[in-house]
Amino acid sequence: MKTLLRNLLLVGMLACGLGACEKPVDTAPTPKVYKVGMNAAFAPFGSIDTSGKIVGFDVDIMQAVADQAGIKIVWVNTPWEGIFTTLANADIDIIASGVTITDERKQSMLFSDPYFEAKQVILVSPGKNIGSPDDLKQANRVGVTAGTSADTIMQKMLGKNSNALVRFESLPLLLTEVDNGGVDAAVGDNGAVANHLKFNKDKGFKLIESDKFEKEYYGIAVRPVDTALMAKINSGLKAVHANGSYDKIYASYFAK
Repeated sequence: MKTLLRNLLLVGMLACGLGACEKPVDTAPTPKVYKVGMNAAFAPFGSIDTSGKIVGFDVDIMQAVADQAGIKIVWVNTPWEGIFTTLANADIDIIASGVTITDERKQSMLFSDPYFEAKQVILVSPGKNIGSPDDLKQANRVGVTAGTSADTIMQKMLGKNSNALVRFESLPLLLTEVDNGGVDAAVGDNGAVANHLKFNKDKGFKLIESDKFEKEYYGIAVRPVDTALMAKINSGLKAVHANGSYDKIYASYFAK
């Protein structure tokens, strides 16, 4: 009997030595973390705070959408001039960065339902005699951010190769030039320009709105093949509208 028991113990020890007694391996797949591209130089939609964190309206909206859609995201600060190529090359999975939905962009990207209504406005430097979009045709220097809706509109108005049209890599560089009087006026999205004006009320700038500038809409973008991901994003976007989260976030940035 003792011999039999000893043999059974030896068999058990040998089995454990061969791995039979190891804990079961968790084979559940690790949830994908989607990389969200953001040009963090477009306050209040996206910027870097004093701690180095990306913050802004688009950040809060996209995070709320992700929470409702059940997806995990991480932010990647991406220069505007290369953000669409970065998406196409799969270095990021999503763009949430004040991207205007256009027919041209729809050819290479899949857009969500609109999440923000925008319009171009003119920020006029102090002392400049500009009161309407037509006055920009006589201006010496009109600034825009390269590759934006404002750039496209001003190319049509002033001419693609006009010496009066000055392009900047980012909105902060453009607005700094306005502050310094380096351009007569800047053309840009209403939310971003109004945000700059809010913190510079004493500098004598003039904000011009015009019906000649059509309404535009921002959308969240993914690659055309990522239809399942876009379905989740649109579902999440509908949910944040339905539960009141969108209105609360909007009011925290744009309440008058």
